Amino acid sequence: MVNDAQTKSPALENLHTESRSFPPSIDFASQANARSDMYTRAAADRLGFWRDQAEHLHWDTPFTETLDWSDAPVARWFADGTLNACDNAVDRHVREGRGDRVAFHFEGEPGDTRTLTYADMQREVSKAANALESLGITKGDRVAIYLPQIPEAVVSMLACARIGAIHSVVFGGFSADSLRQRIDDAQAKLVITADGGNRRGAHLALKPLVDASLAPSEAHPEPAASVEHVLVVKRTGQETAWTDERDVWWDDVVTTASADHTPVMVEAEHPLFILYTSGTTGSPKGLFHTTGGYLTGAAYTHRVVFDLKPESDVYWCSADVGWITGHSYIVYGPMINGATQVLYEGVPNAPHEGRWWEIIEKYKVSIFYTAPTAIRTFMKWGEAIPARFDLSSLRLLGSVGEPINPEAWMWYRRVIGGDRCPIVDTWWQTETGSIMISPLPGVTATKPGSAQVPLPGVSAAVVDDDAREVGPGRGGYLVLDQPWPSMLRGIWGDRERYEKTYWSHFDGLYFAGDGAKRDADGDIWLMGRVDDVMNVSGHRLSTTEIEHALVSHPWVAEAAVVGAADETTGQAVVAFVVVKSDAAGASASGHEVALREQVKEQIGALAKPRTILVVSEVPKTRSGKIMRRLLRDVAEHRAVGDVTTLADSSVMDAIRDGLEGGKADDD
Repeated sequence: MVNDAQTKSPALENLHTESRSFPPSIDFASQANARSDMYTRAAADRLGFWRDQAEHLHWDTPFTETLDWSDAPVARWFADGTLNACDNAVDRHVREGRGDRVAFHFEGEPGDTRTLTYADMQREVSKAANALESLGITKGDRVAIYLPQIPEAVVSMLACARIGAIHSVVFGGFSADSLRQRIDDAQAKLVITADGGNRRGAHLALKPLVDASLAPSEAHPEPAASVEHVLVVKRTGQETAWTDERDVWWDDVVTTASADHTPVMVEAEHPLFILYTSGTTGSPKGLFHTTGGYLTGAAYTHRVVFDLKPESDVYWCSADVGWITGHSYIVYGPMINGATQVLYEGVPNAPHEGRWWEIIEKYKVSIFYTAPTAIRTFMKWGEAIPARFDLSSLRLLGSVGEPINPEAWMWYRRVIGGDRCPIVDTWWQTETGSIMISPLPGVTATKPGSAQVPLPGVSAAVVDDDAREVGPGRGGYLVLDQPWPSMLRGIWGDRERYEKTYWSHFDGLYFAGDGAKRDADGDIWLMGRVDDVMNVSGHRLSTTEIEHALVSHPWVAEAAVVGAADETTGQAVVAFVVVKSDAAGASASGHEVALREQVKEQIGALAKPRTILVVSEVPKTRSGKIMRRLLRDVAEHRAVGDVTTLADSSVMDAIRDGLEGGKADDD
């Protein structure tokens, strides 16, 4: 039942349809890791299914209890077992004769490279673990990691896990104040950072931001009391300020440390990491995941969703390790499964716009996992760029981070996948820890733009305001109605906030704010945050659906839609569109007319944008999510709010300057 404090509203409109479907090839299906009977096995005995998945891990003390849900909504999975995350990700492979397998092909943005086998990783992580212990870090201590995308970031995470310390990775693009908030909340004893990183041909300073975060400031009048040491990797060689009593060079304590170290076995419910996400109150939420259940979910989903063949595949997830995607699908899931991976430090367009495709060609990448934002950017740059490279090694493509519109999905399949690679469009969150909804390659007939069905073992539903499941062709709220192993265990130090944030909207159901619809086949389509739903003349319309319609036009690479106050309709649709560099045809004024007609044809007249503005970029966070809040400010002619989390704050200046020239007359 919906919480009484929530305001009821009409069901989300479901106006878009998609008829294209791509069944798996016979050859792919015959060798796929996933099998169709997994759904029936999991439905018949869900806890037994998860017990089987957990047994893929190495347990020092085998578990006898699968799930304890007596303290709901805090779950305890495999609680009487003990294990170590690093032992599962590294040592196990060396013990079982796979030490010579390449774990990472590292490619730095300047072109420097390193190849690290699993035996190399065991040596480096053991040294780092000994160094951390020499700095006073023990089981249960928190360690903040603020590094570029370099092997030392992975080594640092695994070294923490090896000794039972809890890592809190902070993306290297965050400000000093954001870093300080996370250090203080976790009470981190150690910060691991670098002098700097490489980004678009320049050195990006990191150590000065750490220094500023630990020092007194207007927001934090006292120095950070919890931090005892700062461990610094020398990456760029740039000049670095130094505090002798506190700062330590990586090379002075890690490189010289012993390579012999025994992993510390921990209880399955021992916290593995804290990862902070934005909070509506302005205070970031420290979501924490524990060891046994999280590793079970990450390893299982990586194995079946990406169809990993560790002896032959080269896997590349383009995310940063500072985000949950990097935790689950660079560090823990792939390494537990013995994958060979690419780890790339830089951006897609440095030193040229074909850098990613060049890397795929160089390392013969066979599985590639990236974000719709990146795909739409590549669409804007044009097909000629990837066409210059040999992408024939690819056999599976993945999408993560936000709903992918059908036309971007089709472009990804055709241009990057050569019309032969299945696409796994995955829905999950920092909170869920691992993929919840996705096609299973070799089993599912994929559908452009749809995440489709919950994975075996996962129970999800689309419900209305009264928590009743909606039927085909209806929209509503996406909820998870049964506990799963990799679920978050709470918000660090604040159970009340955890329960209020995720469990108060519907009694007994997990809901984190996403809207979804079921199509006629029962497949799930993600509609974005329910906060982004507009109410136009009494119709609740999804921004995602209108964006899909706009991007289906051959001119459009990317679109962002918001609702703006309107005296007549309550809210009106305002669209910001980025056109492709190789788009043919119309002038700027012609774009508005054509695109409004496109929306009318695909969805209906009620969804036509009142205003369309052609822009060079839309504002995005450093993780690639569109900041619609700022676009609403522009659309309603308000002062633009806080832009500190944007990857490029100058984008908002350009949008504001062009607003008046982007209006289209109403029909």
